[in-house]
Formats: sequence, structure tokens, C-alpha cells
Amino acid sequence: MNDSQKETLRQASLLYHEFPKPGKLEIRATKPLANGRDLSRAYSPGVAEACLEIKANPADASRYTTRGNLVGVVTNGTAVLGLGNIGALASKPVMEGKAVLFKKFANIDCFDIEVDESDPEKLADIVCALGPTFGAINLEDIKAPDCFIVEKICRERMSIPVFHDDQHGTAIVVGAAAYNALHVAGKKFEDIKIASTGGGAAGIACLNMLLKLGVKRENIWLCDIHGVVYKGRTEDMNPQKEAFAQDTDKRTLEEVIEGADLFLGLSGPNVLKPEMVAKMADRPIIFALANPTPEIMPEEARKVAPDAIIATGRSDFPNQVNNVLCFPFIFRGALDVGATQINDAMQVACVEGIAALARATTSAEAAAAYQGEQLTFGADYLIPKPFDPRLSGIVSTAVARAAMETGVATRPVEDLEAYKEKLDASVYKSALFMRPVFEAAAQVSRRIVFAEGEDERVLRAAQAILEETREQPILIGRPKVIEQRCEKLGLEIRPDRDFSIVNPEDDPRYRDYWGSYHEIMQRRGVTPDLARAVMRTNSTAIAAVMVHRDEADSLICGTFGEYRWHLNYITQVLGNDKCHPQGALSMMILEDGPLFIADTHVRTFPDPDFLTEAAIGAARHVRRFGVEPKIAFCSKSQFGNQGEDSGKRLRAALALLDSEPRDFCYEGEMNVDAALDPELRERLLPDNRMEGAANVLIFSNADAASGVRNILKMKGGGLEVGPILMGMGNRAHIVTPSITPRGLLNMAAIAGTPVAHYE
Repeated sequence: MNDSQKETLRQASLLYHEFPKPGKLEIRATKPLANGRDLSRAYSPGVAEACLEIKANPADASRYTTRGNLVGVVTNGTAVLGLGNIGALASKPVMEGKAVLFKKFANIDCFDIEVDESDPEKLADIVCALGPTFGAINLEDIKAPDCFIVEKICRERMSIPVFHDDQHGTAIVVGAAAYNALHVAGKKFEDIKIASTGGGAAGIACLNMLLKLGVKRENIWLCDIHGVVYKGRTEDMNPQKEAFAQDTDKRTLEEVIEGADLFLGLSGPNVLKPEMVAKMADRPIIFALANPTPEIMPEEARKVAPDAIIATGRSDFPNQVNNVLCFPFIFRGALDVGATQINDAMQVACVEGIAALARATTSAEAAAAYQGEQLTFGADYLIPKPFDPRLSGIVSTAVARAAMETGVATRPVEDLEAYKEKLDASVYKSALFMRPVFEAAAQVSRRIVFAEGEDERVLRAAQAILEETREQPILIGRPKVIEQRCEKLGLEIRPDRDFSIVNPEDDPRYRDYWGSYHEIMQRRGVTPDLARAVMRTNSTAIAAVMVHRDEADSLICGTFGEYRWHLNYITQVLGNDKCHPQGALSMMILEDGPLFIADTHVRTFPDPDFLTEAAIGAARHVRRFGVEPKIAFCSKSQFGNQGEDSGKRLRAALALLDSEPRDFCYEGEMNVDAALDPELRERLLPDNRMEGAANVLIFSNADAASGVRNILKMKGGGLEVGPILMGMGNRAHIVTPSITPRGLLNMAAIAGTPVAHYE
């Protein structure tokens, strides 16, 4: 990075911290405070009831306050990464950043506390005095050996987890990286020799973790700024270093690195020279973790050891050892079971969980966050990426299990599988609402054909479908292209072994397919030559013909192209008097629950009959998600106050619905605010038939519905499930180009349930 780039980054970072408001944190209330009643409950006199309950039973603090989900990040700023002893105040941006990571990755609330105290025992006294506030303490950026003293005192005196992340967080991620590096290199912990530089808190903790994983103490050679740590040395020694002192006359890194399998560097730039690397064992493992400049640059190491397995602390090289892989999730698991400490078993469980996740297939979400990077397990992918959403469920559950098994959990989780599902649901916003659909889909085995089978999102969805459902994916695409992309993406699935393929360029069923299409379309202007051309070039038409011929149960298309273009071919092949489009329904998952929007795509200006069908179809589909439908017909007209077209059509639709008994609630026509605000609706029409807020909005034209859908998705933080094509007997669904692999998996689950299961 040149000087100009550094200055640009500097300015961008300062602007990021200053605007739109200073800092990276704010406090938000989780309860309403809108009137006197709320005030009397939140504060005096109602708050006294919660206080008395906690006085009677201190454990109830986790029921009535945030303590059970609140971590204190505490520092005195004496050893800030890359900056040194900058003091408590200057360290505050780092601690705020740590708090943001807790919230982002594990939904843990956090207070950053910067203490202007350099005496370790006094600092420990202050931390211990804060015990009633927090469910756990994360010590951060405290210099060695003071950090050892502070942590020891706090652990002895406090009944909540105290975890020095610079030590143990680094050690856990290093342990996971080493676990997998040895797997790649074909070596074992008990056999390897380690040369390590850096006798600080992180370095010592990493060595202790490697001991727990099986490394023999006599095979560890520790060096610091003064050289080899040997028995009898008095200069700059402490008990933590002394534990790794060797009985030797060797005094330099160059002497002890010969034959080493693993170099572990947590020291400073350029400590490891290429000629030292040349002395290491075959297939050397080099963890050069100094920041911002590592002990040796990867390209320099590979000049003398091309097969070296290398990790650094930097994000611009593969295998970044980053504590964020650990600390949010080890605290999540510890807090959720009310652990009194984070013990060795919990730390090893964290190591094993992180390592196992890297060996699994890469998640689609991680791939999207790190586009262009090769995320396939191997020498350049030893540990998962921080934005892999599976970390929470896998690692936190492993930690919680270890806490329970070792007896430090005060609130054991009865069902760990349900606990993991809950964690996954907190990451995948759709998981909670999709659960009934997945459960229904698990009862049967359905054949789902994907029209755009070469698309990366489809391939990742196919992998997930095979892992999470009983459905059988069928992909339309060129076999060689699909196989190459699966291999490139690090997916385990392969054509013909895990799923079947229809090759538009050369498939033995080609004649049957164009024949079927021609038979359907011959009196609608389609000649045999045109039928042949369509079956060679139009994957949506091919998929529709497969469903028509009962070679698939449902199709999914639309990852590219215009919605109604796809709809045209689906309607041609699969449409009839009983099976025809009744609208597109999107479930928008918002912070306060789901909101369904229709019709977003099918009919621009729906007539009353279509609106009626859309309401009936929406009610049926909404119940698939375990939600009782409350349908509002939305227009600029409000309960008859305008006589224009949209209001007329909606009123006519309501009349059609009123003509027969219905088993769902509906009301209209009304503005959206009246649909969502019961008090406003009650003022406008006191005897309206709906209670509470509507959860389904049906609009008088597709432009309005689509606009609301997109605003909620782009600006309202809404996650879309859908669009669900209603009225086609669950035989076809058309997604939109913005669909994600997770969205395709959700749609496959929807398509994977026969209509009989929800009608």
C-alpha cells in the first residue's frame, strides 16, 4: 500500500467513525415508553417489583434485566494491537469496535469500559466490582504479564466467565488453524516440533493451547526478543515463559528452527528469514501473525518452500487468524447456559467446531461476502471466514455442550439440537418462519427441477437441498460446466451422482420433449421447427415440459430474466382451467415479524375476480408458515371515500368474498397505514371486521405491491421469501434475479410440499 492509498484509507476510517454520528454504538430501548402506563412499569413504581424478585433470587437478574446477554469489554489500553500503550481513552474506538462485533456476529449486547489504571491488582479490583452488571467479562489489550495477574484474580473472585481474548481467543483460532494445517500436511500434534517467537500473552496462550491439543512440551522451542527461552535465563523472564524453558545451549531462532514442522510467530516484522524457512521440515507450516507486517511475507517463504502452509494476521492473504471467529460464539454459548467460567474443555470445543466448519462445504453467504476468493478446504483455506453464518450454531452449541458436560453450566439447555436451531434462526432470518414448511417438506420426497442449473446460486442451493431436505434436485445445464463450477466452488455434489441433469445441447429425451411441447402448442402457432428450437434454447420451457410429463414434481426458474417472460412458458405448458396463476405472494420478514405482499408480479391491473383468487390463495399459503391470515385490500381509497378505479375493483372483490363463507379475516379498501395501525383503523371505521394489524397486504395494482416489496427489502431491512406463485398447484415458482442461495433453498422447501399438505 503506497502513501496515497494509506492516506485515503485514513480519511475514510476517520469519516466512518465521525458520521453520521460520532462513534460506533448507541443505546436502544427494548420496551415501549410511549405513555404514563409504560413509564410506571419501566421506572417508578413498577420497577420495584423486578428489584424485589432479584433480591429474593439473584439468578432472576437474567429474567428481568439484560445481564444474561451483556458482556463488558474492559481494557486499560496498555497493549492495543499494533499501537502499543496508547492509554485508556485512545483505546476506546477499538473497544467500541469489539462491542459492535459481539452484536453483529452473536447478538450479544456489550458495554466498552476503558479504565485509567495501570496497576494490575487495582484494575482487577475494579473489574470484580463490576460483576453485578455483566453476564461475562472480556479483558482486552492489557499488557503482559499484567494481563495474567488481572485474569487470575478476576477468575478466582467472580462467578461469571472472565476471558482475556488476546490470550485465549488468539489461541483458539491458532489451534483450529493448526488442527487443519496438520491435516493437510499429513502430520500429528504429538509428532511435531514447534519454533515460536513472542513470549507475550497471546504467544504463551497459543503454546498452552497446542499442549492441550497434543503437542509435547519438550518439542516446543520458545524465543523472544532476547533469544531462546532456556533454563537458567534470568533476563525478562516470568513464570509463564519459564514453563517453556528448554535445557539447551542454543540461543537463537536460527539454531532451534532446524527441522521444525511449525513456526508460530506472534512477535514482530521480518523475524523469520527465508534461510530459516529452508531449514524447516518438509511441508512446513508457518503462522506469521505479527500485524501489520508479519514475521515473513508469504511470497518470501514460498521462494524457499513452495509447499509451505501459511497463515497470517492480515485479511489480504489467505488464512487470516482473526479472533472474531471465536470470541462472539464462545461467549454466546457460555451466556446461554449461565456458565460460571470458560474452561479448557469449552475452549477445545471451540477449536474443534471452528476446524470442522472449515472442512465442511463453504456456505453461500460466506461465498457472497468474499467474492473472488477460493473457499475450498486446503492449504489456502484452513479456517472459515468470519461472515460464515454457520459459526454461531456450530461453535456456540459445542461450547454450551462442553460447559454442561464439565458442570459449569447453571442453566443447562435441555435440547441442544433445538438450541442450535434457535441460533441458526437468529442468523438466518427466515429459519423460524420456514420451519413449518421444512417440516412438511421432510415428510415427502419431491423432484425439483431448476431451470438455470449452471447458476452458482442454484448449485449452492442444490448442495443445501441434499443436506437439509429429502428433495431430489434436477438441474438443466451443460454437465461439464456444472461439474467444473461445483469443483471451483468447493461443493461436494457432482452431476449424476448426487443429482440428475438435463443437457439442452445433447439429451436423449430431446425428441420426446419437443414432441410434447409441440403437441401442447401446435394450435397456438408453434411449428415443429419452432418447438425444436425452444427445447434447445429455453430452459424454463424444458422444465415446464418435464413437470407436464411427470418427470419432475415442481420447477423453479427466474434467477435471471423478466418474471412474465418465464410465466408465459409456464402458463403455456402447465396452465388450464383448474391450474392458472393467481398472483405472486412475497413474505417479507421484518424486525417485528412477517408481512405478506401480493400481487407483486402477475397481473398489472387485477380485476375483482383475480383479486378474490389472490386473497384466497394468499390465505392458503400464509397458513403454511404457521400464521393466521389477516388480509387488507390496500388502495389510495379509504373505506369508500374515493370512487376511482382502484377502490371500485377492491370493493367489488370484497363483495365476491362476502358472497360465500370464508375461513379467514379480510377487510378493505384502505390505506396501508390503516391496515397496519389498528387504532387508526378503529377511528376511521369503528365497526371494521379486523382485529390487530394486518399481516397480508393485497394491492390494486402490481406496481404498488412491487414497490412496497422492494422498499421493505432495500430500506426496511426486510428479508424476502418468495415470490410464491399462487394457483399453479405448487408445480412452478418463479424467483427474481436478486434471489440468494438461501432464498432458493427456501423456495425449494415450498415447492417440496405437495398441495394436499396445506389445502
